Amino acid sequence: MRTIHASVVLGAGLLAASAAWAQKSTIEAIEEYRAMLADGNPAELFEMKGEELWKKKRGPKNASLEQCDLGKGPGVVKGAFVELPRYFADTGKMQDLETRLVSCMERLQGFNSAEIAKTPFGKGEMANVTALATWIAAESRGQPFNLPQAHPMERNYYEAGKRMFFMRGGTHDFSCASCHGEDNKRIRLQDLPNLTKNPGDGIGFAAWPAYRVSNGQMWTMQLRLNDCFRQQRFPYPEFGSDALTALSTYLGVNAKGAKSAAPAIKR
Repeated sequence: MRTIHASVVLGAGLLAASAAWAQKSTIEAIEEYRAMLADGNPAELFEMKGEELWKKKRGPKNASLEQCDLGKGPGVVKGAFVELPRYFADTGKMQDLETRLVSCMERLQGFNSAEIAKTPFGKGEMANVTALATWIAAESRGQPFNLPQAHPMERNYYEAGKRMFFMRGGTHDFSCASCHGEDNKRIRLQDLPNLTKNPGDGIGFAAWPAYRVSNGQMWTMQLRLNDCFRQQRFPYPEFGSDALTALSTYLGVNAKGAKSAAPAIKR
């Protein structure tokens, strides 16, 4: 009986070790795959387009976006991305990078912000917003996130985003926290970072906008969050909705100190 018991224990130990080795090997292989993809990230093409759009005179007013204030003063791009979303006094709103860009396109260039908001991602002026956001994010690559929380609305949006993050609903009774509320969770081969705290440099909030290899598209943070709502079986929020801004505020504040890797590349 002792021999049988020892064999069972030894066998269980070998299985556990084998599983741990297999998991480690899989994770290492995925990281190698990501490193290979990052060499020549197609996001660079969107960066180039975004910089061109920033400087180009366009729209009914035939003006550029070079006087757009992203939170650090008119025309200042470097360091702006890692401090968004934030409160803007001129609009009286909390705005993320995308909604702030649309406001500038309307005020400086004469575009219709409502029409842009109704345009699907990847189409028309919305595609230009994605390119602009990609370039602006790239200008802050490697800088730590430090979203402001001085204004009451900034703190309110953080708390609203936190409640949304943990709110369960939909046909599957999911919340954001179902996937991203604990350490060491995975779906198939995909690691799921814990977004209730700083998950680390270039992870979670610090990795978007990103180029999605699986569909050949550039995804902004709003589109990424929309896909999370889809997986929860919720309806898509409207572009620029308070829900998306609140969630981004919660995630961005939690990522304080994490260095931005955006625009990154994803599977």
